Amino acid sequence: MIKTEETSANQVVENVAVPIAEALSKLLGSNVEIVVHSLITETVVHICNPFSKREIGDPSFLSEIDFRKDKNETVIGPFERVNWDGRVIRSISAVLRDDDGTAVALACFNYDISEIMAAQNAITALIGTPVTSKGSEALFKNDWHEKMNHYIVDWCRDRNKSVEALDRKDRKMLLEALLDTEALREKHAASYIARVLNVSRATIYNDLKAIRT
Repeated sequence: MIKTEETSANQVVENVAVPIAEALSKLLGSNVEIVVHSLITETVVHICNPFSKREIGDPSFLSEIDFRKDKNETVIGPFERVNWDGRVIRSISAVLRDDDGTAVALACFNYDISEIMAAQNAITALIGTPVTSKGSEALFKNDWHEKMNHYIVDWCRDRNKSVEALDRKDRKMLLEALLDTEALREKHAASYIARVLNVSRATIYNDLKAIRT
């Protein structure tokens, strides 16, 4: 049965999700990241225009969502998220089902609206109109990537630094702070933070070893 589900999911991903993702990524440009998740393996299986530091094979953290409750549910969102570098992302997800109506894949479209928001903020400053935003917590309830993104962005903001500008001393201070939160105990956390900080995984492990000794 599992093999049948995987085969069905692979067909939906390869014949539907991937072609749509590739076509829309070329049409909409680099401001839109498209991530395809397999709901059978609960992993990322395809990415176009990656800017979230996710990679193929990363866990999806969607196991607690019961897509069987409403088989008519095909679209989730739109809602807002924050990227690892502080950019605001507007996201919407499409549930993809096989011929039996079983949800087998999820296509997530992440639109970087930071430039639009900068323009909006400039206009708001002139006309005094408050800006409100709403987000969706259901999809990312257990997503430590999202929580780590928030922590890193807040940590850098408190020190008037950007993630890209962190030097070795800053990096070690950030890792010390992350150790205090136990965030680095998550599986693959060291690999993810290495990608975010644009250093090798070995560098992260060496820094952590130095901190702990």
